[in-house]
Amino acid sequence: MTAVLDRLVPWPDDGTRADGPVAVDATDRLLLAEAAAAITGAGPGDVVVVGDRFGALTLGALALGAPDVRVHTDALDAEQAVRHHLHQESTEVSGRVTIHDTLGPELLDGARIVLLQLPKALAELTETVEAVARYAADDVTLLAGGRLKHMTRAMNDVLGDRFTEVRATLARSKSRALVASRPRPEARTADPLYPVHEHLTDPELLAAASPTDGGAAPDRIEVVAHGGTFAGAALDHGSRFLLSTAGYWPAAARVHDAVDLGCGTGLLSVVLAHRYPQARVVATDRSAAAVASARETLAANGVTGVVTRDDAGATLPDESADVVLLNPPFHDRAAMSTEAAYRMFATAGRILRPGGELWCVYNTRLRYRGSIGRAVGPTDHVAQDPRFTVTRSRKP
Repeated sequence: MTAVLDRLVPWPDDGTRADGPVAVDATDRLLLAEAAAAITGAGPGDVVVVGDRFGALTLGALALGAPDVRVHTDALDAEQAVRHHLHQESTEVSGRVTIHDTLGPELLDGARIVLLQLPKALAELTETVEAVARYAADDVTLLAGGRLKHMTRAMNDVLGDRFTEVRATLARSKSRALVASRPRPEARTADPLYPVHEHLTDPELLAAASPTDGGAAPDRIEVVAHGGTFAGAALDHGSRFLLSTAGYWPAAARVHDAVDLGCGTGLLSVVLAHRYPQARVVATDRSAAAVASARETLAANGVTGVVTRDDAGATLPDESADVVLLNPPFHDRAAMSTEAAYRMFATAGRILRPGGELWCVYNTRLRYRGSIGRAVGPTDHVAQDPRFTVTRSRKP
């Protein structure tokens, strides 16, 4: 197993950047060490990996003797890294792995060993643990690992609500694993907490969703949120501030194609569909939870749109949009990261038609205006509050 892990790099990086990501961390090694005996004796369909970042848990489980592994990872770029490393090993190795885009029975039915990299959000952990307790085998063991500085007592409580036995391993290299077994009978039959369904009546949301032809505004907007989706079933402050500038967005006659880049639950997509009823709306996000949420949110509001899972909109066609809305992320898991934002700015510059506009809201201290201007075109400062800035950029 050690040789396999030593070959991994944080693809698409090559691992040489001093400040770059690490392909195999202490949590990966701890989880594999704790599960080694069980994996060595595993049968077909026994092993599931959730939240693998670069393939360490998946390839490690195969190296320990798992005949096959089922995998789910929320972020598309992480999934792509897992696929890359599987194909780097061999066709035989990659053929023993199936990758699933949902936390459903296809992923977890009959599983006896589940390895989980603890997510940052308790909501995401709750939805994952609910699914394991509901669909996995009666004798399943869930091993959930993380860095000590990011672990909280509330994580133990989430596992304890759904499993009768929960223990913590000894810390190793500043990582620890929570080990849960024996799903509670009620956890196997109870209605799931996720996805959450809410209806929102925020004034900024409803005003922005008013059709530009003078039609009636909706009296509420439904939102559906899976656990791993940013802001959950609420309107986050940045999006609210962006919506407050909707009166300055392009007129309906100019908008034939609109893109919600990094769509989250799809609330901005719903606004675009209402505001520009003749336009084709595309919502895209790298997160499987966000894509599922956006699809369900659009359906709940009776609006149509195309929802795709994509890494920073990489597969969207050139010059295919008249307006792009963007509230870029500034965290990757627990770490602050602006790399995704810069890639999204580049995407906006590529997919906008000449004369098209990017409307972006971002944390003011990140000072993105210059970068957006270089990626898209002339950029105006539209609004600012104590936390956020809204800019408008026009493609030349």
